[in-house]
Amino acid sequence: MEPAAGNPDWNEVWKERQRLHESIRIPNDPSHDWSRKENAERYDANSRAEYDARIRITLDGLKVDRTSRVLDIGAGPGTLAIPLAPRVKEITAVEPGAGMAAILKSRAAAAGISNISCIGKTWEEIDIASDLVPPYDVVIASLSLTMEDIRAAVLKMDAVSRGYVCLYWFVDMPFWERMYADLWEPLHNTRYYSGPKADCLFNVLYELGIYANVEVFPLDKQYRFSTRDELFGFFFRRFDARSMAQQEIVERYLAPLIRTEGTACVISGDSHFAKIWWKKA
Repeated sequence: MEPAAGNPDWNEVWKERQRLHESIRIPNDPSHDWSRKENAERYDANSRAEYDARIRITLDGLKVDRTSRVLDIGAGPGTLAIPLAPRVKEITAVEPGAGMAAILKSRAAAAGISNISCIGKTWEEIDIASDLVPPYDVVIASLSLTMEDIRAAVLKMDAVSRGYVCLYWFVDMPFWERMYADLWEPLHNTRYYSGPKADCLFNVLYELGIYANVEVFPLDKQYRFSTRDELFGFFFRRFDARSMAQQEIVERYLAPLIRTEGTACVISGDSHFAKIWWKKA
């Protein structure tokens, strides 16, 4: 279905927002290189400790049983795949990050899980005929919708499903992105661009004639550190604050947000994510 005359092409809106968001990435920033095992280990530890509520909400909302075949796109270190595996027949995990895939396989082996297979490609690189064995009863993409051409990505997901497609994406700016938005211009004298959100995704689906269901849930994020120096050091690197003046900006911004829990220094914030799902006709 093509956009009606005078209406925006929401896929192009998604592409532009994604392009602008990518344009402000810190050059040579290694913290989100998921081929690095140390980054994947950090993400795995944080996702299990901090996102327990999100994982529980996501798993409880899936319509699966012991006969279900599941495709998990952007599976990471097995955040969903590992706890989901005992409930289903098999899971195909698509995960391009070598570090992430290594942890997923290690966690599965340690838990005695043998019904997860992993494909080390991006979703855009996946060839349905040679890489997958469709159809799948449930196709999941949980907070992994970083594709530039979201229309093509969604159509491919829909094509390999015989049951449900369940997409999970941000409704508003998550806590970590709000910090970027507040600090980016004072630190780097350039505008911060937020990535596309669930409203844009819903409209892309609507243009395709996919009238999806939408459910909204809370998304909490918490950072914990042993000392304030450790906390500030982490965020200096995160926001690329190198000079003394830049680091003072970060310290002034973060100081009112820090609280003490036992011996830990904690910063946290709330936002929302959406489950956008449909059942194949």
